[in-house]
Amino acid sequence: MSSVLEVLPELLELIVFGLGSAGLSVAGLYIEQFALTSAQTGRTVIAVWAAVIGCVVLAFAYLMATDKAANSFAKVKREFADSAE
Repeated sequence: MSSVLEVLPELLELIVFGLGSAGLSVAGLYIEQFALTSAQTGRTVIAVWAAVIGCVVLAFAYLMATDKAANSFAKVKREFADSAE
């Protein structure tokens, strides 16, 4: 039980970064879908603007997943491996 409490901050960090990355991915996909719909209806200026914003959001989600969440996962995995010994 004490080993779980020792790992709890890293586990919460992993959950926050994982959910944040997933949420940003969903938001980026929604914005890209909005851009596609706008382009199909002839509103090209809004479509281009939304496509750029959607790409930025998706890039931020990718960076959060690969930089923050992956490091947090490695820390949690290492902590559980150390506590099992």
